[in-house]
Amino acid sequence: MIDKAVASAEAAVADIFEGAAVMIGGFGTAGMPDQLIDALITRGVGNLTIINNNAGNGEQGVAALIREGRVRKIICSFPRQADSHHFDAAYRAGRIELELVPQGNLAARIQAAGAGLGAIFTPTGYGTLLAAGKEVREFGGKHYVLEEPIHADFALIKAHRGDRWGNLTFRKTARNFGPIMAMAARTTIAQVSGIVPLGELDPEGVVTPGIFVQRVVEIAPAPPAALAA
Repeated sequence: MIDKAVASAEAAVADIFEGAAVMIGGFGTAGMPDQLIDALITRGVGNLTIINNNAGNGEQGVAALIREGRVRKIICSFPRQADSHHFDAAYRAGRIELELVPQGNLAARIQAAGAGLGAIFTPTGYGTLLAAGKEVREFGGKHYVLEEPIHADFALIKAHRGDRWGNLTFRKTARNFGPIMAMAARTTIAQVSGIVPLGELDPEGVVTPGIFVQRVVEIAPAPPAALAA
């Protein structure tokens, strides 16, 4: 019997190793798998390469990983915003490496990895420092830059509901990078609000099929009183 459900966030991330490349879903805080990240911090591994849209907000999620000194390199589109003080401090001190990737290129490179492509050509970044040292070709009178796919050892994503086979549905904009990251990582771990019986998910609503998911952990949403505290 296929059953990808695990009992806790800690059990779900128990094999993430020192120096791993980890994709983390989320657009800012929307769709951020906070409990999986907290469990990863508790696990104690470091020297991680993190692939995420931005470099953390405030004190939670990716920001907490950076604060705890667990991140060696981050690949992202938006490393700085008003509350990215942990990244700012680490970067200025030379404790973290940054690979800056335009957001469309970030998504396309992750998609390329999931689709098994060797590389892609994109016009974004041509003529800028982001294209320095990269192959450039001309197609139809327009210049394109060669970009390599982004793979990861693990992907930590947040979905709305899942079943024991790993099929996932998402809630609105919290979907963001989750589906493509699930396809680009060797091991995908999904945090869901509820694990439902097989057959309860409408097949037309399944965004990520279970073939791309190795573990599912149910994390019940915090009650309103806890959110207000």
